[in-house]
Amino acid sequence: MNDIEFEEAVKVMMRHIGEDPEREGLLDTPKRVKKAYEFIFGGYKQNAEEILKSALFTSSNDEMVLIKDIEFYSTCEHHLLPIIGRAHVAYIPDGKVVGLSKIPRVVDVFARRMQIQEQLTEQIADAIMETIDPKGVGVVIQARHMCMEMRGVEKINSTTTSSALRGLFKKDEKTRAEFFSLINSPTGARY
Repeated sequence: MNDIEFEEAVKVMMRHIGEDPEREGLLDTPKRVKKAYEFIFGGYKQNAEEILKSALFTSSNDEMVLIKDIEFYSTCEHHLLPIIGRAHVAYIPDGKVVGLSKIPRVVDVFARRMQIQEQLTEQIADAIMETIDPKGVGVVIQARHMCMEMRGVEKINSTTTSSALRGLFKKDEKTRAEFFSLINSPTGARY
């Protein structure tokens, strides 16, 4: 679809809801929507494996690495409404560690697509597991879904939690317990 077709589709949508796309305040809206969508859905043009492989380093560390409270914004694939949440991602290295900034980037790769939360959680875990081959991966996502808050059941502030556990996080009860304990502990001082 080219730029003109996209902008015309936005105008059709505005007419459908009862707006006049020719009124002054809306004249540039189709262009702005196109630009916003290119950013919001930019994950389709990114590759999680390439991002992770760009910063892999040999390491003797074999203890859990956790990045928690990774903010993300996604879009419900059923209603095209926002999903707003936090991801907690941990892995246990097996000879390789990945640059810390790459984990939030991987979250964004998959979040910036039309999604359901369950699939988003699985995609993050699988990308890390398959690319850096750690001893295990744990991903927990907590999110608010505007399709539940703005329409339908209209349950404000309800949170959905999903998890994906791989390797030791799934097999070893102590590893799993440590992971959940760490993500549920207060963050403490901010640096």
